[in-house]
Amino acid sequence: MSHVSIDALFAPLGIAVLTVSDTRGFDEDGSGDLLVKHLNESGHVLVERRIVVDDIYQVRAVVSEWIARADIHAILVNGGTGFTTRDTTPEALIPLFDKAIEGYGELFRHYSLKAIGTATIQSRAVAGVANQTMVFAMPGSPKACALAWDRIISLQLDARTRPCNFAAMVLPSVTPCSGRHEASLSSEVERL
Repeated sequence: MSHVSIDALFAPLGIAVLTVSDTRGFDEDGSGDLLVKHLNESGHVLVERRIVVDDIYQVRAVVSEWIARADIHAILVNGGTGFTTRDTTPEALIPLFDKAIEGYGELFRHYSLKAIGTATIQSRAVAGVANQTMVFAMPGSPKACALAWDRIISLQLDARTRPCNFAAMVLPSVTPCSGRHEASLSSEVERL
């Protein structure tokens, strides 16, 4: 189980928020609003926010632009993760990943099972690392965004989360998490 270490320092990350929707503008984007509110309350910095239609190439173009920027450490994408013909967010993002974070989708569906039952299998929440930028995609409902942020993403983007987090991967100034072997050696030394 992860926990927040009182000995580690919080390191704010630059985060971009992308809403994928054919129907929402900024006035109707409750999910984007929620993610911006939560990341700001956590101490991170909103670098940019956009809305694009459900189009594989438009989604990919925006995310490609953002992963090339040094001031964006994480990207939160909401919407387009279902099974309709217009839901193409995973197809847009997966080719961009240097490494996929399979556990994110598994954990998201595990947590959402309690709320929506077996309908959770219709969520194609995906995440990955692209050019040392964390990319997290989630369904477009505010409840799904809150679940993803509160239960998974916020902890992994917090440099204080132990035993490990992704902040150390994207910010060179953050002390890397120690491995199990190093942690057990540390414990042994403290007992002596």
